[in-house]
Amino acid sequence: MSLAIAVINGPNLNLLGHREPEIYGGTSFEEYFASLQKTFPVLTLSYFQSNVEGTLIDHIHECFKGGVDGIVLNAGAYTHTSLALADAVAAIGMPVVEVHISNVFAREEYRRTSYIASKCAGSISGLGLQGYELAVRWLNMHLSAETL
Repeated sequence: MSLAIAVINGPNLNLLGHREPEIYGGTSFEEYFASLQKTFPVLTLSYFQSNVEGTLIDHIHECFKGGVDGIVLNAGAYTHTSLALADAVAAIGMPVVEVHISNVFAREEYRRTSYIASKCAGSISGLGLQGYELAVRWLNMHLSAETL
């Protein structure tokens, strides 16, 4: 049985490839996600993006109810503002890895606080899009070890 891992992106990440390429690079997330699926052909990977906080929370709940085994979450700016997203992550009781493309600790002071990080299994920051691959790789190893 294939593990199911959901990749969820928050606000403005739909503009990757165009948005501040000096920070976020020139590749769209759809292009990157296709390569991620090729890297992990035995996993069932899904992708969801929304600019709306409540929609992100609803999708996290759907993942919990819908048989997803783990989540890679880049909540974008909601990382620094949303107790509601943090509560959603805490409520589902499944492994979530927080990912940030840029190094949030090398940016503005307000980006250095994550309400979500303490509810996650781990956080990856500043490794570009490769952070998603590392998060999926860790979830695959962690979840596979649980089923042994």
